Amino acid sequence: MFTLVNIQNFIKQHHKAYRLLYHSDKIYARDCSNMSNSKKSVYVTRPDVAAIGLDILKKDFDVSVWYKSEPVPREELLKQIPGKSALFCALTEKIDNEVITRAGPQLECIATISVGYEHIDLETCKKLGIRVGYTPDVLTDATAELTMALLLATSRRLFEANRDVYSGGWKPWSPNYMCGQGLKGCQVGLFGFGRIGREIASRLLPFKPKKITYTARNQQPEVAKKLMASYATFEEMVSESDVIIVCCALTPSTKEVFDKSAFRNMKRNCVFINTARGGIVDQNALYEALKEKRIMAAGLDVTTPEPLPLDDPLLKLNNVVILPHIGSADIDTRIQMSHITALNILAALKGEKMVAEVQL
Repeated sequence: MFTLVNIQNFIKQHHKAYRLLYHSDKIYARDCSNMSNSKKSVYVTRPDVAAIGLDILKKDFDVSVWYKSEPVPREELLKQIPGKSALFCALTEKIDNEVITRAGPQLECIATISVGYEHIDLETCKKLGIRVGYTPDVLTDATAELTMALLLATSRRLFEANRDVYSGGWKPWSPNYMCGQGLKGCQVGLFGFGRIGREIASRLLPFKPKKITYTARNQQPEVAKKLMASYATFEEMVSESDVIIVCCALTPSTKEVFDKSAFRNMKRNCVFINTARGGIVDQNALYEALKEKRIMAAGLDVTTPEPLPLDDPLLKLNNVVILPHIGSADIDTRIQMSHITALNILAALKGEKMVAEVQL
């Protein structure tokens, strides 16, 4: 690391190629003298991404791929990353300072096949001038659809009822048997009102809810008006909603925001849905709320950790529906995600504009 004062003297005293990177009031010099003029290389951490992405990359670059359809072991990632020009990764890999610096000065781009990028050390990327690509927008519809499916399955107790069919629990008709929380006439609170939150709101309208509210960092009155939604504070949303849907990003300000206090203030008939990130919820507090029937039910497509261990207490409850993080598991969506990730890398390595780039 060099200050603005001594950088010129440093350059004069050394006869190597340096890449100067500006960050805050500092200048970082990366030694690029050993960078080869040969074909650029890309490391892909999954062999089972849609072929369209790999085919694009193989036309222009040397591509090496982890051979198993499971997360690449960290030791293997650290072994393979040195000298690579780009990394095609997923949420399952922690791309921290160690991985990034191990890559060396050739690394120009990290592209993740996801809309989330909390697994990437953005601060290190910014310091070293490494561009980061991701895949927003393309999975919006798929995630919104899955959210509605999970909401209906949870509120109308579909999985619980289905188990009764096979276990002998299905008895002659009873007026209270498997009664759940309907959507007509209920108040729905959306925690997050970005692309996915707005698409969920549009899909809620045909079910005729009494009211849709949203809680977000920024109020969006014009957009909300079109969706017949109104802004509410977090406290209002938590205490007034019959259904709460989490559809925001995981950030320091949203980490475990749904804690013991939040669940304590919810209605007893509340159905809680999370298709965003497990870390937004204090899972122990959620378990206690469900066990003690302080809320009616929960539907989760995301948990902490993932996969959820088979001995996790949440799996012993009847009033929770858990899915294995399949929000974007739509065939066309996954094809587009692979395509965009590859195009992000192609653009970055050619010095062009990415399809979707994280602004560092």
